[in-house]
Amino acid sequence: MTSVAGAGLPVVVLFGGPSAEHDVSIVSGTAIAQGLVAAGLSVRRVLIDLDGAWWWLPPDATDAGRPAADYDDPVALGAEGPYSAGAAVDRLAARVPRPAVFVALHGPFGEDGTVQALLESADLAYTGAGVTASAVGMDKAVFKRLARGLGLPVVDWREVPAAAWATDPDPVLAELAAFAAETGDERLMVKPARLGSSVGMTLAHRAGERSGALATAFAHDSLAIVERYLDHPRELEVGVLGNDPAVLEVFGPGEVFPGREFYDYAAKYTDPTSRVTVRAELPAALGERIRELALAAYRAIGGEGLARVDFLAPRSDGPEAVYLSEINTIPGFTPISLFPQLAVAAGHPFPELCATIVRLGLERHAARVRRHLGPADLPRA
Repeated sequence: MTSVAGAGLPVVVLFGGPSAEHDVSIVSGTAIAQGLVAAGLSVRRVLIDLDGAWWWLPPDATDAGRPAADYDDPVALGAEGPYSAGAAVDRLAARVPRPAVFVALHGPFGEDGTVQALLESADLAYTGAGVTASAVGMDKAVFKRLARGLGLPVVDWREVPAAAWATDPDPVLAELAAFAAETGDERLMVKPARLGSSVGMTLAHRAGERSGALATAFAHDSLAIVERYLDHPRELEVGVLGNDPAVLEVFGPGEVFPGREFYDYAAKYTDPTSRVTVRAELPAALGERIRELALAAYRAIGGEGLARVDFLAPRSDGPEAVYLSEINTIPGFTPISLFPQLAVAAGHPFPELCATIVRLGLERHAARVRRHLGPADLPRA
């Protein structure tokens, strides 16, 4: 990454966002900004608040250790704004040289292809997956359909639209009762289809809890996913880094040990008994299979830059059983997040990792520009 740093290319870290994962993004974006500064890059942070307004934070400020709640008042932080999304993107595009944008936004708007489309409309280089891959990776229903169609193992599920629930909940509950009977377990896992960090996720232990679980999911999305319950499965995570499907780095699997019944938002970010390890104790053949499945999932959505791929390995289904859970195209960079830990354990120091992700974004953007240029537009040697 020395060449990029030496060229003085500015990097804008985009964090916060109008989603339920706003605070997590604050932590990730702050850590990423610190890593990029340590790698020798010129960094500016742009905060998107919960209302979708964009704010330029003061130059050279990384605010390590500042509580996420402090960002609720950008003016008090000396931020410049607010700007609408369109005005903010125009402002980024007008800078000379144009910055690379490190997208550190989690959840809707930041991880579902929306901000990626905004940045592409202004021909700005950005990190991570493109519009389509971001959208597919964010939508658990679409991702599960794609994975199953390709023969990748996924946990059986049902989809419940909010409109169907609002019109007549009785057929929905009857379908879920039949589904639970098929699985042989009354417990069902209910979650929003297009959200991350286990926000809005509920384990319905019995039939009477399903209505409340759906209501929680619908508070975040118009589509709920209801999955067969796996009893205390091992939760395994793999990191993938790279653009070229033929040349990808894969790290892990690591393992999550939730301090609660399952790895929900509280277990991830507030429960001190939750822990992770970068080296899951697995038979060599199973570890290799999980890495191959992670690469297959990454390639299936057209992943670029980076992703974390999550797996569930239920002990009750046999020692070799494993299911692809989801793919996260903008994984967390918080202290407990496994993606950066897996990369560091594989020999990528954190500053180098952040700079490498920028380089991959620049390479993808350059390739996109070349594809859109005609022969007469290409620069002469």
